[in-house]
Amino acid sequence: MIPFGLLSPVTGEALHHDTPHSLREGKRGPRWPVVDGIPYLRVGRDGLVGEVLGHLDKGAPGHALELLLADQDDWWTGPPADPATLRDLVREMKYVSLREACARLGWGRVGDYFVHRWSDPTYLAGLALLEAHWNKPACAFELACGIGHYLRELQGRGVRVSGGDVVFAKLWVARHWVAGQRPQLVCFDAAGPHWPIDQAPVDLVMCHDAFYFLPEKARILDSLRKTAGEEGWLALSHVHNSARPGLSAGHAVSSAEIEELFPDGLVYDDDELTRALVEARAPVPAAPAALDHVEAFSVVCGPGMRPAPRPLVDGLTLPREGAHLRLNPLYRPDPTGGYVIAWPSERYRDEYAARATYPRHSEGPETLEAGPETVDRARIREFVDLPERW
Repeated sequence: MIPFGLLSPVTGEALHHDTPHSLREGKRGPRWPVVDGIPYLRVGRDGLVGEVLGHLDKGAPGHALELLLADQDDWWTGPPADPATLRDLVREMKYVSLREACARLGWGRVGDYFVHRWSDPTYLAGLALLEAHWNKPACAFELACGIGHYLRELQGRGVRVSGGDVVFAKLWVARHWVAGQRPQLVCFDAAGPHWPIDQAPVDLVMCHDAFYFLPEKARILDSLRKTAGEEGWLALSHVHNSARPGLSAGHAVSSAEIEELFPDGLVYDDDELTRALVEARAPVPAAPAALDHVEAFSVVCGPGMRPAPRPLVDGLTLPREGAHLRLNPLYRPDPTGGYVIAWPSERYRDEYAARATYPRHSEGPETLEAGPETVDRARIREFVDLPERW
């Protein structure tokens, strides 16, 4: 946990606890709810904030939580979550798997993405970017941390982690199914009037597979650089290229914009990072102008970054020795023997099949222990290190 202070996303004034379940600006300023230890600082949600605080003040945190679990980002196009299903989820959460939690939250294809992210090529590209420039950070912050995939990996390497996201339910899932109780988590709008994280430089600031969603990139990037301080570094992976329309929404950027935003950066083709992981070598950066054709960019920058990429042979991209590995859950029993890939949806197949690192067919077994004899199968994610309650 990184105990940083919080600021009002509306005025920029310091927030302090006025009750165990709320933050307040000054003595009589606006209040903001804190549910399950996660401050909710979204702007433009005054009605929801009032309702949630009302439940909390009456001693009904379960009702407050149900309201926040239904809140979504502006990109959401699916139906709203069913209130009765959310009520059941809150009541039964200790007995529910990560997959069931995502289903009950009504996340649909987004749920497919989260529960299978441990082997998707864009996630592996982000890990490869971090390992290539790893300099043993003591603390890290991730913007748009989702359900905490990267927070879990870094925390497992002894890094103190914290994360923020615009969707409260994702942070709640991170807390209870993926990253545990230690990370400091906060829900806020990155493009809000004020960056809510007070002066708290960390060694590493991350934003994976999300920077392209954000408007006002230059302003948000300036806030990320301040959070990294004068000695930290930034890693941003899978930033969509506007010259390559894809399946995702958001505000993709061009190679020229990447060069302008990151004059101190090393830029990669996202696919090059995944290939380097599979081939156990150092990834090769390129000039932004030479990457017009790629689907997505990845960038590292900042005064504290390791300037030369290292080979991806023994770090963050591989499970720790002795870890309990499970056969990639994308496999299903094959009637002809062994296991075969079964895509969770056509969209998932269309987005990831061509770049998948795992073989279409596996002989199993269903579990393995991570070690020198299994490293090659872990590297290509035929086997994965899943959370205990996956």
